[in-house]
Amino acid sequence: MTSYTPNEMMTVAAARALKSSDVCFVGIGQPSAACNLARLTHAPDITLIYESGTIATKPNVLPLSIGDGELSETAMTTVSVPEMFRYWLQGGRITIGFLGGAQIDKYANLNTTVVGSYNKPKVRLPGGGGAPEIATSCGEIFIIMNQSPRGFVERLDFVTSLGHGEGGAYREKLGVTTKGPTRLVTDLCIFEPDPETKEMIVTSIHPGVTRAQIEANTGWRVRYANEVVETPIPRADELAALRELHARTKRAHGDQA
Repeated sequence: MTSYTPNEMMTVAAARALKSSDVCFVGIGQPSAACNLARLTHAPDITLIYESGTIATKPNVLPLSIGDGELSETAMTTVSVPEMFRYWLQGGRITIGFLGGAQIDKYANLNTTVVGSYNKPKVRLPGGGGAPEIATSCGEIFIIMNQSPRGFVERLDFVTSLGHGEGGAYREKLGVTTKGPTRLVTDLCIFEPDPETKEMIVTSIHPGVTRAQIEANTGWRVRYANEVVETPIPRADELAALRELHARTKRAHGDQA
């Protein structure tokens, strides 16, 4: 059996959620790796869009930022940021938003702003960028994050991007008509929202991972679906494509990759 790392399992599981027919707004970092892996394997016709205005981009290496020249050089076209947000995103033309974050709560609200008090934070994070708009305007949201008690918290220090708010019909009460987070993929398992409460519950556990490990790395009381499955292991072709993508990126960007 081919060996793989927890991070590779997470990236592969996240990539599998995407289809060739998707129009996907991609975040930098782990979301970018998952989306480009999907494009290089089972979803060759997926349309990848980055915040800088690049549409249908097909980067050969993973971008370091939304301003990376690799994105515009391989895009079908590049539009202005106001057009990207007003026409494409807020116009409802993007099916999937793929995000990450520093902190997440059980309703998949995300924090990328501060850890600690806003006025005197312990850590000042990169900020929201376009993520708050992506979270409300894309048809649905996929999230990819490494799981730890520091990142999976009972209460966020700051809500940067709306998930399911306080649960239930919270989004609808705000007038938000999109689905919000429908999948959270970690290095341990996959969460999906409970149909009624919208709390993120475990639906699939990665091979070799125990419920005790999941609970030890989550800051809230974990709930499980009635039927929890085991995540299929990465295939050899998926691992080969992912490893070559990272190798190309390292050759291009060195220690910055």
